[in-house]
Amino acid sequence: MKKPNIVILGAGYGGIMTAVKLQKSMGVNEANISLVNKHSYHYQTTWLHENAAGTLHHDRTRIQIKDVIDTSKVNFLQDTVISIQPDEKKVTLENTALVYDYLVIGLGFEAETFGIPGLKEHAFGIKNINSSRLIRQHIEYNFAKYNNLKNPGEELLNIVVGGAGFTGIEFVGELANRVPELCKEYDIPREKVRIINVEAAPTALPGFDPALVEYAMNSLESRGVEFKIGAMIKEVTPEGLVYEKDEQRVEIPSNTVVWAAGVRGNSIVEESGFEAMRGRVKVREDMRTPDYDDVFVVGDCALIINEETDRPYPPTAQMAIQQADTVAHNVKVLARGEKELEPFEPNLQGTVASLGHDDAIGVVFNDKKLFGWSASVMKKVIDNRYLLKLGGIGLLLKKGKFNIFR
Repeated sequence: MKKPNIVILGAGYGGIMTAVKLQKSMGVNEANISLVNKHSYHYQTTWLHENAAGTLHHDRTRIQIKDVIDTSKVNFLQDTVISIQPDEKKVTLENTALVYDYLVIGLGFEAETFGIPGLKEHAFGIKNINSSRLIRQHIEYNFAKYNNLKNPGEELLNIVVGGAGFTGIEFVGELANRVPELCKEYDIPREKVRIINVEAAPTALPGFDPALVEYAMNSLESRGVEFKIGAMIKEVTPEGLVYEKDEQRVEIPSNTVVWAAGVRGNSIVEESGFEAMRGRVKVREDMRTPDYDDVFVVGDCALIINEETDRPYPPTAQMAIQQADTVAHNVKVLARGEKELEPFEPNLQGTVASLGHDDAIGVVFNDKKLFGWSASVMKKVIDNRYLLKLGGIGLLLKKGKFNIFR
């Protein structure tokens, strides 16, 4: 009997957890399992803002796939996905092509620019290891350059962050910790550096508990972060960022504009003919696409509606990890010729946003609010729990966060 081919595209949270689950639950004689990823490593997307600010080295954030994948059970291909042909059950890669019986799409996110002029050309994005490393090095370069110019401009030391959602707030929190260290290192008075967060919504962290938002803003402002709330970004230029508030246009001179507002699913999903909205497929309850019984979608490319709010669930790491459990189970069921698929049921256990290494806010355990140090400890516990689930105690000891004391 021919073994079915199971192909997993992408080693983000959803893709790599699906592969780990399948290698644990299926025998080598049951299926040919292949995992395709552009890089040799998986990286923790939720740590990238620390890499970008320079508060955590990028090597801590990336995990070599061979350290968590048993290559005797899963065939790992380091390659780039070009297209998917679902009618032919085929995936075209940069260097080869794969045929599949069951496909799992976990290709991750792309930045959503909302058509803002100049954003794609002139703003940085916290997208992956290399883009985060570029931001860190660019900021340090501007600090290093400042005292080597006869008449340095304020654009060198103005760091503008577009978006006050999770990524934006967590990034400015890390910057607030990092900037005093950079000032000391490069002989620059702290008051000359501006960290400016621009948000179009009427509040930072839209949808979050107002008391937690107030705490977060007060904490960040006390460390020098400036907020421009209700300010619509109109343009990003080589000279800086232009926003509009109260019908007034304001330009902030800056060499460093970082876009941290808005993501969409991978464009390959749309280009391959799947019915999608901004690169995200509205999946069935068993995580399959509407039109193909042999294609599953996980993570940023999956769109799931919360029936209580009639709005999509946010594409968080927590969601992707939970989806992987369902997808791995259902792929295994189909590969074994069985028919009882299980529905995906989110079990959201709370949300924690970091404001720097020893400060955070969060809602956990049936709406219990956490502030400050206790929330930052919970954030590290969540991060460490994922490492334990992914690679066991060895990976936890190698990559875990244990700096819980001030």
